[in-house]
Amino acid sequence: MPHTESHRPPPKFKPHPFAYHQELEVTIDSLTNEGVGVARVDGWVVFIAFALPGERVKCKVFRNHKSYSEADLSEVIEPSADRRDPVCALFGTCGGCQYQNLDYNVQLGWKQRQVAELLQRMAKIDFPVEPVVASPRQFGYRSKITPHFHRPKDGEIGAIGFLRAGTRSRIVDVSRCDIAMDELNAELGAVRAGVRAGALDFKNGATLLLRAAEGRVLTRNDEKAAETVNGMRLEFQAGDFFQNNPFILPAFVDHVIAEAKASGARYLVDAYCGSGLFGICAAPHFEAVKGVEISETAVVKARHNATINGLKNCEFIAADAQRIFEGLTLPAGESVVIVDPPRAGCSPEFLAQMFSFGPRAVVYVSCNPATQMRDLVRFVEAGYALKKVQPFDLFPQTRHLECVMTLVKKS
Repeated sequence: MPHTESHRPPPKFKPHPFAYHQELEVTIDSLTNEGVGVARVDGWVVFIAFALPGERVKCKVFRNHKSYSEADLSEVIEPSADRRDPVCALFGTCGGCQYQNLDYNVQLGWKQRQVAELLQRMAKIDFPVEPVVASPRQFGYRSKITPHFHRPKDGEIGAIGFLRAGTRSRIVDVSRCDIAMDELNAELGAVRAGVRAGALDFKNGATLLLRAAEGRVLTRNDEKAAETVNGMRLEFQAGDFFQNNPFILPAFVDHVIAEAKASGARYLVDAYCGSGLFGICAAPHFEAVKGVEISETAVVKARHNATINGLKNCEFIAADAQRIFEGLTLPAGESVVIVDPPRAGCSPEFLAQMFSFGPRAVVYVSCNPATQMRDLVRFVEAGYALKKVQPFDLFPQTRHLECVMTLVKKS
């Protein structure tokens, strides 16, 4: 999607090494972990969104940085054999998906390679990355979407949807999302119509919620949602964080628990536990589970989930994850920690406390492999050895993935 229709450069445009909208003809070498095509012109790197490896393309430069440039794709001269027709007509305009134009098996291969490259570049470690576990559904998998809109203008609401590709605030009007579950799309039209009919009720923009749970679509943050994962019923508030690809979730959770069990530990510490997904599903395999979460509402749900599943060996506390190990009486040598932090990764304070505690193993779950690899450097310095790197494709058609690293303390 072109960044501007104007042929005049923006006020802050730097004219070197290319002029504004200078057209280049290039060959795409690879994809970044942001899902952007990479080309080189006399050694200078040019990033081109929606261009695929092996393709010969024309592009127009819209921004020059200190060490690279960005360009809009204007024509595919020689398409890749892996190029596919996008399912969604908004692909390339809506910023939600990056890979609908790429064969799904090839998407998985690139995600595996991107994790390996991050491992080498950020952690300076050559280590085999397992093939990415594919999602059972390539489309129609998301159980939650959050369309948004800007403040009404002249009493009317404009676009209701998601951020436009390459922008920070412009919204694309989305009446259907092909990676969302059918139930959500069936309800989306009525939700959008209701918002527009009540435009005068909104002084500012807002974010909407649609979450599919047990055959219903929930639209209020405080409504009770539930998912059953590997025989465990998990209830949570519809607006709370919960993994939103229920089709791959059983295999994903199974792997995390299997890696924790393989450590031989008797006790499990579930950091950033949310409503208890990992801790509760793992509880039958450990003598005791201790979970910690900063959100008090999530902890209430985790305790409730332990009760409704008849679990007596789980304790969940509301605390900053940086203080999880204060007063922890479990023997470190018999304990394994599951860590599932937000995109920013683990704080230095949290890592320092965990290393001081010294669990025999850590299973690190991450939705952002870049911060995960940054933290891996600290693990190695603290005497932990990397044993397995297993990515999961919870987000087909997008650049996002979940990556599970298993780390064991050296004896």
